[in-house]
Amino acid sequence: MTNVAVAPPVRDRASSARLSELADYVVPFMLRAVADLRVADHLREGPRTVDELAAATGVQALPLYRALRALACRGVFSEVEPQTFALTPLAQPLRTDHPESLADAYPLLEADIRAWAGFGHSLRTGEAAFDAVHGVDYWTYMAAHPDESARFDASQQSVTKRELRTMLDSYEWSEFGTIVDVGGGNGAFLAGILKRYPGVRGIVFDQPHVVANAPEVLAEAGVAERCEVAGGSFLRRVPDGGDAYLLKRIMYAWNDEDAVRMLRTIRAAMRPSSRLLLIEPLMEPGDAFDWGKLYDVLLLAMAGGGGRSLEQLKVLFAKADLRLVRVVNTRMSPIIEARPV
Repeated sequence: MTNVAVAPPVRDRASSARLSELADYVVPFMLRAVADLRVADHLREGPRTVDELAAATGVQALPLYRALRALACRGVFSEVEPQTFALTPLAQPLRTDHPESLADAYPLLEADIRAWAGFGHSLRTGEAAFDAVHGVDYWTYMAAHPDESARFDASQQSVTKRELRTMLDSYEWSEFGTIVDVGGGNGAFLAGILKRYPGVRGIVFDQPHVVANAPEVLAEAGVAERCEVAGGSFLRRVPDGGDAYLLKRIMYAWNDEDAVRMLRTIRAAMRPSSRLLLIEPLMEPGDAFDWGKLYDVLLLAMAGGGGRSLEQLKVLFAKADLRLVRVVNTRMSPIIEARPV
């Protein structure tokens, strides 16, 4: 075996600084905690002192000051006078009234944090760290903890608002008589489609405790008369006869075996002319940034699932007697269309 000389590492302070920035978890945790307190809402009218913010949010002034001071040095908030803070452009989306609000997007859930602390289990086994840490899967845990489930749903609705802005004009939703949103949560995405296209009807389908708030969401959007709400397990049965079956950021949270079960259940409910619309990131090789690659690891930690390539999806579709028809790219996740074989 030929000995090959290995060049010693070169001093690179910029890379060390960047790596330290990427490895930091202090800022993400503080950001989530401050978002939970709605600090940005209390600053919408202008700068306020830490004492005023502490009284408004029900926390102690000194710890809040330390957190805001630290966030200010990263561009989130600004200490415009000693112990007085204001919003910066980076902090504006933390307001609940912002058109692209992220106020609910990043809840600080203890269950999630404990699961991340056990992420080594996922690396060693390929299984969800959440299950190993808590003894139950993510969805069972959420069903037993309604307060945390509500906060999780709110975080998903925050993403849904951005998806609607991107996808309402990216696909021919008006072609369908009835859309069945499988795993549709509180119905926010389907409500957005129905509001835009008054000739379309819908069915929101998810676990009973998840769809419990759907009637309120549908009523607020003014589409309750055109949308049914149904509870159940999409691994067992879904409503029959829909023109389109929507799976938005659902299937990639499940392993291949359960994903095929899900697809077969939907296939059994489809008519020959029905379509399956899968909305989730596609995993492609290369170093280009893709938020889907980050979410892929999140799914590994929390649910044991993950993103798939187009070729992998074709294999799963074939096992459920479905065939890929086309991929409609959007600024967020693609819309992947399949039809019965």
